[in-house]
Amino acid sequence: MSETSKTSKTSQASETSETSETLREKALRLDAADELGKLREKFALDEVTYLDGNSLGALPAHVPARMADVITREWGELRIRSWDESGWWTAPERIGDRIAPLVGAAPGQVVVSDSTSVNVFKAVVGAVRLAGDDRDEILVDATTFPTDGYIAESAARMTGRRIVPVAPADMASAAGPRTAAALVNHVDYRTGRLHDLPGITAALHAAGALAVWDLCHSAGALPVGLDAHGVDLAVGCTYKYLNGGPGSPAYLYVAERHQAAFDSPLPGWNSHTDPFGMTPGYEAAAGALRGRVGTPDILSLLALESALDVWDGVDVEAVRAKSLALTDFFLECVREYAPAGRVESLTPGAHAERGSQVALRCAEAPAVMAESIRRGVVGDLRRPDVLRFGFTPLYVGFADTERAARVLAEVLAEVPAQVPARVPAG
Repeated sequence: MSETSKTSKTSQASETSETSETLREKALRLDAADELGKLREKFALDEVTYLDGNSLGALPAHVPARMADVITREWGELRIRSWDESGWWTAPERIGDRIAPLVGAAPGQVVVSDSTSVNVFKAVVGAVRLAGDDRDEILVDATTFPTDGYIAESAARMTGRRIVPVAPADMASAAGPRTAAALVNHVDYRTGRLHDLPGITAALHAAGALAVWDLCHSAGALPVGLDAHGVDLAVGCTYKYLNGGPGSPAYLYVAERHQAAFDSPLPGWNSHTDPFGMTPGYEAAAGALRGRVGTPDILSLLALESALDVWDGVDVEAVRAKSLALTDFFLECVREYAPAGRVESLTPGAHAERGSQVALRCAEAPAVMAESIRRGVVGDLRRPDVLRFGFTPLYVGFADTERAARVLAEVLAEVPAQVPARVPAG
């Protein structure tokens, strides 16, 4: 190697080291000023940099003790008495009222039960029934999480409607006199793009249609404003930014103005006005209780209820501000650290269009993510070529963010770049 080459490499290494030190110092300054930073101690975390809270939130440290009491005392000692004495029977609506402020809903409109998929089915069929028989199409976010699409197609077959896939940006112009309802994701699960909930909802209403929103990738990361923006129905999971635990039950929001007419396609005994009357005819209970179906999953419900304690006193607007700061900083670090041309951000730069994750397109994504996880930076992969990094403001800090970008750059420098296959001439 020539002396000139050696000098050039030494200079590049020195510049990289100086940049790294500067960004580390910035991370420390930002962490010192972070008003939410103290919440990290409420979670069971180790030295791993955990950026997969958009798939499964971290465990709140106090939940195991609460669940030990639920299992040994409420179940083990009180047994069936706990339905009354421990408040098991009212848990779905009680916990719904704890989630309500996080999605901008007044009490009495959110019930926690079943899975997101089941609640999507209830919401879409319920919305179509509310819209009336003269509207024969259901608009579906064309970029939706696959299950939402599967469920919507089934709901359309059941109700004699047709599915119309539409890009969220075109949803407003696509809605018309034949539209019964639209099912839209608030944040795209793959790219992290935040869609225009107020604008799309208003456009659907102008066309006489109902708006059904999937909040799985937004609730707990940013303000939603269900009541303020006139959303009709919404669903969401609780195991991502709400940290409810693997498979924790989902929730269903039915706006108060629709509750008296909401006709659930799953009229189970738990939503009967007199569930223990055991009458052959179904008569729906009043209010959000109509969203219940069968016997609640008490252990998961109470783990979720305990996990929600970490939100006491937390301002969702402050969470949003930190989320944007974290994702801004991560993108800055990636630009500084990553080898040129190896990754491309799919996540919008504009704050108004960004959720709380950063998605990077990378041709070597499977190998890169596997090695990053081995080195203690946990994100996830969306095949074939997307690296996802979720930023949960309650426990992710700026030093975590800088480390993640630095490790990513180190891995990219070591994983060989894929060379596009040559197309034979002629």
